[in-house]
Amino acid sequence: MNWPFLVFLLAWLLGLVGTFVPAVPATLIIFLGMLAATFLAGFQWWPDLPLLLSFGVITVLISLIDNVASAWGARRFGGGKQAGWGALVGGLVGLFIPFGLLVGPLLGALLAELLLVRRPLLPAMRAAFGTVLGVLGGVAAKFVLHFLIGIYELWRLWSPAGS
Repeated sequence: MNWPFLVFLLAWLLGLVGTFVPAVPATLIIFLGMLAATFLAGFQWWPDLPLLLSFGVITVLISLIDNVASAWGARRFGGGKQAGWGALVGGLVGLFIPFGLLVGPLLGALLAELLLVRRPLLPAMRAAFGTVLGVLGGVAAKFVLHFLIGIYELWRLWSPAGS
């Protein structure tokens, strides 16, 4: 093992844990770890530049997954933008309570639909459920992508031949 490997490993593990915590830029943490490891290992124009540019684009796309997934879940189950924002705020508040990462988005979306949109209880519950399904689907997709990127980068840094 070498320094670039350890630096990326630390950033990757931090990013994997951060995937499950709202408002932590886990994808950015992983990308910055990759960037730091690449420069610590001795940046080379080829193949490092195309790799970093590719993963930079992938980082932006992965960062959009949460928003798209929660909006899709809300729309699919009859909710609006307010349910998505409520789920986000509920997820942040949920950091401080047991099972808050599951209960927080659900209650946030439900309260947003009830209080802001003024929907009846059953349609509001349906929209909140859809929003939470979207959020959980987005988190699962991000975790899988973070895992795959990390395995690839660890293999690349471990390999004596480089990438």
